[in-house]
Amino acid sequence: MITNQIDALISLIEDPDEIIFAQVKSEIKNYGSDIIPKLEKEWETSSFGPLFRDRIEKLIQSIQLDSTSVKMKEWEASEDKDLLEAALLINEFQYPSYNTDLIRKEISRIRQDVWLELNDNLTSFEKVRIMNHILFNVHGFSGNKSNYTSPNNSFLSDVINSKKGSPLSLAILYQVLANSLDIPIYGVNLPNHFVLCYMDEHGIASMLDETVAENGILFYINPFSDGTIIDKNEIDEFLFHLNLPQKVKFYKPCETTDTISRLINNLIFGFQEKGDENKVESLRELQNIFVKLKTKS
Repeated sequence: MITNQIDALISLIEDPDEIIFAQVKSEIKNYGSDIIPKLEKEWETSSFGPLFRDRIEKLIQSIQLDSTSVKMKEWEASEDKDLLEAALLINEFQYPSYNTDLIRKEISRIRQDVWLELNDNLTSFEKVRIMNHILFNVHGFSGNKSNYTSPNNSFLSDVINSKKGSPLSLAILYQVLANSLDIPIYGVNLPNHFVLCYMDEHGIASMLDETVAENGILFYINPFSDGTIIDKNEIDEFLFHLNLPQKVKFYKPCETTDTISRLINNLIFGFQEKGDENKVESLRELQNIFVKLKTKS
């Protein structure tokens, strides 16, 4: 009976009467994200015209935006604010029918390869060298320098399938792997770039540069350049070339909320470049909700 009701509603999507369509849209949205696979199938197989396809696309986007917004609020309210969970929410926003377990399994597979090479006697530099070798040499990940602004660089499913990513998406993957192995690597939200830092575990920073010691950081990592290790002076130089002051926030680990907010901003820019204003509008709504949640916290 429910299937018949859904089919009847879908058949009315192409009705030229905007009042009828508004009612149909409202009733379809009441089914929530569970109806998305059905709508996607109708978009692929239906013989209806362009109005039908356009409305279905916008319906799917609207339903998914509502679903992602609710889940993002729940994520923000959680204590741990798990980085992978938030990145998967953004992936689900773009690919609502994608099985995110496939992403988790691939990350677990890479993690296992790294874990097999680790031992308690390794230095921080040696751990990073192992992570770099497994991630960039064995599994073949690299920065997408030829198509830098593509939105696909920001979705984990695309990054894992293509082995190409942006500075941010590669940093997210790198941090998720490191943290799952209890390696203290975290994101650093630089202007126009995103890198990682290796936090001091054993008080070594006290013997290094005073600013490094103050921030508790041993060194920085650039995942977009195959995990190249960089130091504070290179961050200084980077900021100098951008004519920006050396603010403390450019050197220390950022909040997970900052990482996800930047991921959304990157997607807004990428879809603007493609001219997909519908997607840009939805992402801006998601970002506005996210900003409000962050302001309250």
